[in-house]
Amino acid sequence: MSKKLAAEFFGTFWLVFGGCGAAVLAAGFPHLGIGFAGVALAFGLTVVTMAYAVGGISGGHFNPAISFGLAIAGRFSWAELIPYWVAQVVGGAAGAGVLYLIASGQPGFVAGGFASNGYGDLSPGHYSLLACLICEVTLTAGFLLVILGATSKFAPAGFAPLAIGLALTLIHLVSIPVTNTSVNPARSTAAALFAQTDALGQLWLFWVAPLLGGAIGALIWKYLLEPQTTQSLEAEGH
Repeated sequence: MSKKLAAEFFGTFWLVFGGCGAAVLAAGFPHLGIGFAGVALAFGLTVVTMAYAVGGISGGHFNPAISFGLAIAGRFSWAELIPYWVAQVVGGAAGAGVLYLIASGQPGFVAGGFASNGYGDLSPGHYSLLACLICEVTLTAGFLLVILGATSKFAPAGFAPLAIGLALTLIHLVSIPVTNTSVNPARSTAAALFAQTDALGQLWLFWVAPLLGGAIGALIWKYLLEPQTTQSLEAEGH
C-alpha cells in the first residue's frame, strides 16, 4: 500500500505542477505564450508520462473522482479510496507549493487566480454556476468512460495512457473558458490553496461535480457499455 500511495502522491504532484505550471508560468508569457492549447496539452502530457511511469504501481489515478468512479465500477477497492484521496490531495498541494515558490521568484509576481477553478466571476468566461456544474459533470463522466474503456481487457494493450492523456487534453480544450477545467478535486484544491481569490469558497463545486460525474460515468460503463465475457454470455443462455 505504501508504494501505491507514494505513486499517487508523485503522480498528482506532477499533474498539478506540470499542468498548472504551464498555466501560471507559460500560458501568457509576454509576447509568446503557449495559450489554452498549450495548457491543455500540458495537462494531457502529465497524465501520459506518469501513467507510464507509475501506473503499474498504483493504477495511475491521480484524481479522487477517478478513484471514486473506479470503485463504483468494481475496478478499485473501496478500502483504499480514502488513503488514495489523501495521497492525491497532499501530492497536488505539494506540486502547487513548489510551483508557487518558482513563480514568486519573478519580480512583481502576484498569485491572482493561480490557475484555480471557479464559476461566475471566477470563471474565465464568467459562466454561471449551473453551466459550470453541467460542464464538469459531463466531462468527468466522459473521462471515466475513456479510462474504463481504454483499460478494459478488450482494449488494445499498452495504449491506455495515450488515450487517457488525449482525453484530458480534449477536456481542457473544451472547458478552460468555462471553469478553467477541474474534473479533478485534488487539482482544484491544490490551486485554490494559493490563489488570491475566493477560489476556496467555490471549491465545493469542484469536489461535488467531478465526483458526481465520475459516478455517472462508472454506472454508464457498468450497466450499458461494459463488454460481456464469454462466461457471462453463457450464463445468460446466449
